Amino acid sequence: MKSRDTLIRLRRFQVDEKRRRVAQIEMMMADFNRMAAELDREVAQEEAKAGITDPGHFAYPTYARAATARRDNMRQSAAALESQLAEAKAELGEAFEELKKVEILEDRERSAERAAEAAREQAEMDAIGLRARA
Repeated sequence: MKSRDTLIRLRRFQVDEKRRRVAQIEMMMADFNRMAAELDREVAQEEAKAGITDPGHFAYPTYARAATARRDNMRQSAAALESQLAEAKAELGEAFEELKKVEILEDRERSAERAAEAAREQAEMDAIGLRARA
């Protein structure tokens, strides 16, 4: 019984760790997307200041060119995290299934123990009733 409790605690810990990992990846993706959006706004502002929107133009603002490159890197990083997020979610699902299996087994074991205890109590009551009759 004690080893089962330890196993349940271990599985819950694993599920919590997987949840934290998924949340961490989602936060990183949100940060990358937020930073990319900020860089988009900055590029638009620079282009508006310079009056040039063609990156191929010789007078295109250097900051806008650098911000565009950083923005593209942020988007690539967010896209790379999508595969990690899918993998982490799959691992979370597996860990959750393992936890549920152990919890169901624990519930079945406890139900069997309660049924056995109820049967013992009923047998004791029956014995008391037979002695009282005799």
